[in-house]
Parts: sequence; C-alpha cells; structure tokens
Amino acid sequence: MFSGAIPGELTMMKGLQFLDIACNNISGNIPRSLGNLTAMTFTSRNIARGGLFEVFNFEIVGSTMGYIYPYGGSIFVDVKGQQLEYNKGITYMVNIDLSCNSLTGQIPQEIGMLVVLKNLNLSWNSLTGIIPQSIGELQALESFDLSHNELFGEIPTSLSALTSLSRLNMSYNNLTGTIPSGNQLSALEDPASIYISNPGLCGPPLQRNCSRTGITPFAAQEHDEGMSDVVSLYLSICIGFVVGLWIVFCGFLFKRKWRVSWFLFTDHIYDRAYVQVAVGWASLT
Repeated sequence: MFSGAIPGELTMMKGLQFLDIACNNISGNIPRSLGNLTAMTFTSRNIARGGLFEVFNFEIVGSTMGYIYPYGGSIFVDVKGQQLEYNKGITYMVNIDLSCNSLTGQIPQEIGMLVVLKNLNLSWNSLTGIIPQSIGELQALESFDLSHNELFGEIPTSLSALTSLSRLNMSYNNLTGTIPSGNQLSALEDPASIYISNPGLCGPPLQRNCSRTGITPFAAQEHDEGMSDVVSLYLSICIGFVVGLWIVFCGFLFKRKWRVSWFLFTDHIYDRAYVQVAVGWASLT
C-alpha cells in the first residue's frame, strides 16, 4: 500500500538490477533519471561481475569449521504472463515492474538506456502520450507489457528490432496506425490478442485492413462533395431565376406589344376571378 511518487533517489542506486513496486498506490510520473540505473545498462558480462551475481554467489566461510555455505535462496518473478521461480538464474533477470499503480504522464525516452532489461511491465496504469522510439534500444527485452493504459499514437517501428521478445501486450489503449512487422513480432504467441481494444490499429495480425482506414475520410469527402453539389444546384437555380427575371423585365421594357398583352391577360384573369368570387359570395348570402 505504498503511495506517492517514485522518489528520484531510487534511481541513484547504481547497483539496482531488480525493481518491483507493482500493485501499490504509486502515482506521478515515471522518473526520467532511470538512466542512472547503471546496473541495467551494462552488458551481460558486466552484470555477471557484480550486482545480483555477487549477492547470489557469495559464500559464508565458517571461522572454526572452514565449511563453505553457498546462498540457496529463490525468487518468484511475474514475467512473460506467468510466475517463474528463479534461484541463481535471477542474476540474469534485469527487471522493472511498475504495474497496477496510478502512474501518469508519458513513458520517458530514457527508458531506452536500460539496454539489458529482460522484463518491463508498465501495465494497469494511466500512462498517456506516445510510445517512445527508444524502446527499440532494449535488445535484451523478452517481456514487454503496456496494456490497460491511455497511450495513443502509432506503435514505433523500432519495436520490430526487439529480436529477443517472446511476450508482448499492448491491449486496451488508444493506439492507431499500422502495426509494425518483423520476424520476431510474427513469431509471438496469439498475436491478435496483443493489440485488442485499440480500434485505430490495422494490418496483420488483425483482420482490419489498413486500406479500409481511408473509408472514413473518403466518405467524409464524398459527403462534402454531395453538399457542394447541392449548394451548386441552389446557386444555379437562383442565378437562373435572376437572369430569367431580367430577361422578362427587359422584354417588357423594350417591347410595348408584350407589355400591353401581359397587362390585358392579367386584367382578364383578375376580372374572371373577381366575378367568380362575387357570384359565389352572392349565392351564399
């Protein structure tokens, strides 16, 4: 039940290799000083010379008996969608698990500096913004979970560079655009479920064809064209009415015979209508 923001001092623990603060009430942003976690930026050979390697391989020498007792502990790690038990193998598990908290803001670009990360879990938070292109630098990443956030924009193409990836989850966000392709991305288990509840995504492995994403704008364009046709029709009618009126007016102005005939015709119609109304009214009364 820890709460508050992730303290910046935490990222000054240069030997930190395994960070799990999942399922708390942690809020605020992910600190950009993650690049200070130098134990997560070493190569695999450097990791083997320090950090958890030393912790899990130290030996207690008895002062009197001279016996050597190797450390025999084990740790359970939630990774790749399941709980795995590590003993000495934990020395090679470089992990950040910030899932199931209330983190907000964007994923910092500095996350790409942690090139030895094996597991990165940021799911079930309220993270926003786009996924940084620097994710492609995490060449050792085997499990990557960004599900149940509020991320938007396109999935970075650098994701296809993660050749060690065996589990990926980007479901329940607001991602859009074409899903990147790559040999490793194609080899993931149940690939369609990785991207569910992202209505704006298209392309394999989803059934939604990216060519169909142009339907909406195209329909809007057709709608606009239809509206412009209606406007043009009414404008043409108005122009035709004005032009016709002026033709008739000019004809009456310059043709006296037309004028006389028109007024005789209107007078005749008026007289007939007047007589009909008068006779009808008299018969009624």
